[in-house]
Amino acid sequence: MHLSNPFLQSLGVELVHWAVGEAEFHMPIEARHLNRQGMLHGGLIATLLDAACGYAGLHSADGEEEVHGVTVMLNIAYLKAARSGRVIARGRVSRSGRSLYFAEASLMDDEGEVLATAQGTFKQGDRRYAA
Repeated sequence: MHLSNPFLQSLGVELVHWAVGEAEFHMPIEARHLNRQGMLHGGLIATLLDAACGYAGLHSADGEEEVHGVTVMLNIAYLKAARSGRVIARGRVSRSGRSLYFAEASLMDDEGEVLATAQGTFKQGDRRYAA
């Protein structure tokens, strides 16, 4: 599965599952992802949760026009620190309307322990042809 998002790619994020209403990303934790306390940076956690929620509501099949959107609101609960290994962000759409959709996501470690959760509101934008 190809991830055409330069920002996420620069972080080493891999899109491993993407279907209507759901998305999953994996990322190995590297030294560059840690804050001064040696823990996965909170901003990076927010990025992964935002991406999982956002992509869950913006699926397009191969050859279809890409669907783009923006985050309207995102609430995050940071539950446990991570320092090494790999993290998994899973998002799913909980409800959708004409242009807004609501999604939730969780960030877990390799053992399945939940590190953070998020709920958000997203606005679906225009379709653009995938080149």
